[in-house]
Formats: sequence, C-alpha cells, structure tokens
Amino acid sequence: MQKIRNIAIIAHVDHGKTTLVDKMLVAGHLFRNNEQAGELIMDNNDLERERGITILAKNVSIDYEGYKINIIDTPGHADFGGEVERVLNMADGVLLLVDAFEGPMPQTRFVLQKALNLGLKPIVVVNKVDKPNCRPDEVNEMVFDLMYHLNATEDQLDFKTIYGSAKNNWMSDDWREPSEDIRPLLDAIIKYIPEPLMLEGTPQMLITSLDFSSYVGRIAVGRVHRGVLKENMDVMLCKRDGSKIKSRIKELHTFTGLGRSKTNEVKSGDICALVGIDGFEIGDTIADIQNPEPLKPIAIDEPTMSMVFTNNDSPFFGKEGKYVTSRHIHERLIKELDKNLALRVEKEVNADVWHVFGRGVLHLSVLIETMRREGYELQVGQPQVILKEIDGVRCEPIEQLTINLPEDCSGRIIEMVAIRKGEMISMEAVGDRIQLEFSIPSRGIIGLRNNVLTASAGEAIMSHRFLEYQPYKGEIERRNNGSIISMETGTAFAYALDKLQDRGKFFIYPQDQVYAGQVVGENAKEGDIVVNVTKSKKLTNMRASGADDKTHLAPPVVFSLEEALEYIKEDEYVEITPQSIRLRKIYLDENERKRFSKNN
Repeated sequence: MQKIRNIAIIAHVDHGKTTLVDKMLVAGHLFRNNEQAGELIMDNNDLERERGITILAKNVSIDYEGYKINIIDTPGHADFGGEVERVLNMADGVLLLVDAFEGPMPQTRFVLQKALNLGLKPIVVVNKVDKPNCRPDEVNEMVFDLMYHLNATEDQLDFKTIYGSAKNNWMSDDWREPSEDIRPLLDAIIKYIPEPLMLEGTPQMLITSLDFSSYVGRIAVGRVHRGVLKENMDVMLCKRDGSKIKSRIKELHTFTGLGRSKTNEVKSGDICALVGIDGFEIGDTIADIQNPEPLKPIAIDEPTMSMVFTNNDSPFFGKEGKYVTSRHIHERLIKELDKNLALRVEKEVNADVWHVFGRGVLHLSVLIETMRREGYELQVGQPQVILKEIDGVRCEPIEQLTINLPEDCSGRIIEMVAIRKGEMISMEAVGDRIQLEFSIPSRGIIGLRNNVLTASAGEAIMSHRFLEYQPYKGEIERRNNGSIISMETGTAFAYALDKLQDRGKFFIYPQDQVYAGQVVGENAKEGDIVVNVTKSKKLTNMRASGADDKTHLAPPVVFSLEEALEYIKEDEYVEITPQSIRLRKIYLDENERKRFSKNN
C-alpha cells in the first residue's frame, strides 16, 4: 500500500483555491498557529498577488495521518492551458472547487474537461457557503450536469461533495453543520482519491515541469510512472523528437512542505525533482539506460494569437531599461520557451522582429509584464489572431464568452457583442443578475472588456475560453476614433493641453516627457491629428487683454498593459520599459506615415 495521494486543485479565478491550499498547509502543521495564514503562500509571484490569479502551477506536499498528500495548484485561466496540461499528468485525482453562489464557470469547465479526459477522480468542494444568498445544493446539481455534459464516466459522476468556507477554515459533509477545521476534506482525499499504482519494471518518468537554481542549473520535475529512480543512477533521456541521450541523476529531491528534501530513491507514484539531467525539455521521458521506453509526450493546444515583438527604437531608448538590445530580447524569449509550453517564437530573417504566438492576450501580456519587471525594454504590435486553412476554407478561432451582469445593462452589452460578430447561445437569470453566453471570434474579444466594464459601470464579470476553429466571420469594426499624435519632442505643458481639450481625451499628464510620433490622446473624431503639446505660454511685457484663467484639465486616461495592447491600431506599437507604457506610431515621422499609408 502506498501512503501517497497526488491531487490537482481546479477552480475558476477567485473561487478560493489558493486560500484553501494555504489552509491545508496550516492543517498539515507546516505553520504554527496560522503564522503565515492569509499570506497567500502559493501565489508568491508579484504578478500573481497583484492580479489575484494563479499563473504558474506549483507543487507542495503535506503530511496528514501518516499519508503524504502532494498538492498541485493549477491556473484557472484558459490562457495558461499549457501549464494545466503539464500538471494534470502528475495527479491521480482532482479537487474541483466551486463558489456556492456562482457555481461552475467557463474557466473551471476548461480544466475539468482536461482532467476528466485523463480519467482523474474528482472530489467537489463547494466553497464560500457562508456567503449571503448562496445555493450549495443547486450548485452541486449544476456540477453534476456539467460533468455529465463533459462525458464523465459513471465512476467520475459518483463524486464526493464537501461543503465549507476555506476563508473561515472549516469543511463539512453538510453545509448546515459547520465543523471545527478542514480535516473532513483531508479525510475525504485519503478515502476517495486513488493511491498511485505501484508499477514494477524498468524506470519511467515524464518530465512535466522544470525548476531553476543558479547553483545546479535546470532541474527536471515530474512523477515517477514506473519502477524506482536512485541517486547516481545512469538513465536515458528520450527526447520528443525520438533522439536518446545518456545521462546521470546526480541528486534526487522529493517535495516536502513548501520546499524540497534530498533522498536516495523515489518509487513509482511519487513526485520528484532530478538534478544533473542536461538538455531536457518538458515532455521528455527519463527511462532505463539498457531498455529505454519513452512515455507519450504531453499534448498541448495550439496557440490562437500572435504579436510582433521588436527592440525599442524610440527617442527615449535605453533611458529606463537594463536590457535593451535585440540579443537580450532574443535570449530571453528563447529561455521562456523552456518552461512556457504553449508559446512559439519565430524570428524574421534580417530583421530584429520576433513573431510570438500564444494562447491569448493575457498569456502574452503576462510574459511582457514579467520581462518588463526584469529590466527589459521592448515594443510590441497589435495582437493578431492566427487564421488557418481547413479543407480549403479560411477559418478563425472562436471562443465561448460568458458575461455575468446586472439586468438593466444587458441590452447594450448584447448589442456590443453582436457588432463584433458574437452569437448568443443562452441567457439565464442568476439571482438578481443575468448570465449571458455567446460564441464570438477571438478577434471580437480584443478590446471588448473595457467597453463591457464601461457599459455596466464596472459590474460585469467576463470570462472566455477557446472553443474551435470555424469559417471566417467577416470584418469586425475596431476603434473608429483617430489618435492625437505629438508633433515635437519635449515637455508637455498644461497650457497646451488646456487649449487642445476639445479635440479629444489625453493619455499624458502635464510635465510628462513626450517625443514626436508618440500617441498622446484619442481624437474625438475619425482620423489622426498631429498637435503640439509642448507649446508654452509666451511671456511679454505687454499686459494681456484677457484675464489668465486657471487651466482645468480632465484627468488623463491611464492604460494597463492589456488595455494598451487591446487599444492600439495596426500602425501603432506599445513601447514598454520598466517604468513606462507609451503608445506610439510605428513611423514616427509624419511624412513617412503619409508615404506608408499611400503605398498601402
């Protein structure tokens, strides 16, 4: 009997997954009297904490009643599907965490479908039952219906349901009877999640993740599928392309708590980290040196969106960043390919331009934001969807879009989605709100979130997931308003901005440094206009005929990275440095822009 349980946790964004894992760590006595509780120990990356989402899958383990429970925290966003596919290969069961009010959401469905296809056994945890107007029993029925629609087996449909509140640290079989702690959940994991099978024979391990240490280099992480791995053992590394490389395991580590501990051998079913394996990629197999048998590599969904990356060539080049040359950007993108499975990078010949392919705007923007924080300066173009020829027909990616919003603003939003070639699939009332479901081209989602939030006064909750490729739906109208472009390089003055306010809204503050060709605002009409925002009031010794009124400036629009990427037009770039996000025209010179638009 193996006293090991490998579980992955699946949940929609903000349903309490990371909080639950923290409470499980407390229950596993990793922290005394909640000394770090509420710290979101699992989301330890700055970006994850700021956005409140899980981006990278992580492993921890707890000891409970003599059992070792390996917990794998999975991202909830469909954009991070590459992470999800990797980690589910290490699990024997999943905890499906759903909100007692909202029920299963589209992102949950995405990861759950992957887990059910792999034959993993689910335990359903209905969280947040302490919320007002929650409906735990109804949500449980909804989960059953969802699994049925996803073609779950009879064994998977016969799931155990636990109710509770991770925030208040209790779980119970009945939501009306709160317990003292979350032990009922841990007991259910041991009882209902199958133990990993002990497979005898030559060793096999699929590399599903990697770690990096500046001391020992790259570390291969995965689950031992069959046999036993030992320290200083000679093994064969079977690559995805069919080639084989001899290698040796220098050190073996297993996961204990939040860290790792060294060990001499690891048996079938446990999750471990190997030091000393060179030249591996995620999806390769560690196998026996005499009789290597590779395992089936991880299948990854294809990218649906691409973006142009190029080095920064604006007049403010190199002022804020540490890594600014094309060599730096190239090395960083190639390094990212090691662990970001759903990413593809193609470099243009004879040009410092890279086409980066990913799963969506969020997937690519997280990469850009990470690079920016590491000190890189770069420019990126407008996100483009990847079109495919299927049986001679031009096809584009279609997504399932779900919007949960107050009833009074549903009309405007349905119209907004329809203009972007979206088709409504269903509309149902959830409490005093309405849940709308559409199928919409991926192109239509770019820039939609901002408009939806504006139309619903910030009340709408929007999520989407990739569905399939369908025939091209025709042109979609993007932003009609033109850009306001700076004529000169210099300091923007309040005097100049005040005189130009009737032309549109601005993206810059007075005293900001601007350069010629920078997009400083949005024109109230169609077509771009070039203005001088660096004009100051000329002082003379003549008395002015009019009184000097104070300038009253409307506050500028400040974009987040995703908003900027979704906002720009085809002839614009977003310039990204560690301290600034600026919008600019690809051709900074006005005459060059005119020449380019004539040729096109």
